[in-house]
Amino acid sequence: MLRMTAVLAAAVAATLAVLAVPARSDAKYRVAVGLGDQQTMTLTQPLFIATQIKRLRYFIPYNAIHSRSRMQAVEDYVRTASSRGMSVMIHISTNDLRIRRGRLPSARGYRRDVGRLVRRLRPMGVREWGVWNEANHASQPTWNHPKRAAAYYRQMRRICRGCRIVALDVLDQRGVDRYISRFYQALPRNLRRSARFVGIHNYSDVNRRRTTGTRLIMRSVRRYVRSPHFWLTETGGVVELGRSFRCSERRAANRLKYLFRILKAYRHSIDRAYVYNWFGTDCRTRMDTGLVNKDGSARRGYRTLRVGLRSFTR
Repeated sequence: MLRMTAVLAAAVAATLAVLAVPARSDAKYRVAVGLGDQQTMTLTQPLFIATQIKRLRYFIPYNAIHSRSRMQAVEDYVRTASSRGMSVMIHISTNDLRIRRGRLPSARGYRRDVGRLVRRLRPMGVREWGVWNEANHASQPTWNHPKRAAAYYRQMRRICRGCRIVALDVLDQRGVDRYISRFYQALPRNLRRSARFVGIHNYSDVNRRRTTGTRLIMRSVRRYVRSPHFWLTETGGVVELGRSFRCSERRAANRLKYLFRILKAYRHSIDRAYVYNWFGTDCRTRMDTGLVNKDGSARRGYRTLRVGLRSFTR
């Protein structure tokens, strides 16, 4: 009994030690760091609350308006976030994340379905929208249709006037510069200047400790936009990713630390970063990027996040 009591006391002490990491101090860098996540329960977790993160990103299928369960999930998420003083960016995505299985909606279909989604969520306070998530990746039907992605941007501008819109969102993979060029060339010159918010998923750079892809994306966008705003809309340390990255919490935490180095180095170019995501899968799925374990206990990456957040705004 005494031994059990000692074990419980040690567990409580460990949790308190994690929570005791200072959440913020006088921020030195004006790069807002938020979280990308899909679960409402994340927002009520003590470890999450302790981060004092105020910006969230949530991706949703373009045709979610036709699904009662998806709409209930996103509305619960937005409502909970709003009640806790957090803002949510909604990013439009494919209806099927399997490689080359998603449907590519017409520009008219996009306006119809996404328009209904905007009209449903904007009154709830959602003012930031992403036109299409990770547009150049094969899991998205836009992967080889940059002109269609540009058409979606034009529709989003009509659908959500006065909103802050991430016009283009890309992964740091081979050929990204060509995709960016084709996207902007598909826009009239007067619209290129307005397409200045660009999302970057720089998993490759962060987890291979480099900045090659991130710099290429920035350079490619600047050929068309004089003063762009870059957001790392999905980034972070990968715990596991198939054969590319075997399960390692230590490596993921180290790469998350490297992410904060990137944010400091490119603080004049990057306005915002969303670390993805909260709950891990205990390395039982192909991709695990969780900051905490499946049971909600802290991983190494969580503590790295808390330390890194001290130097940044929310």
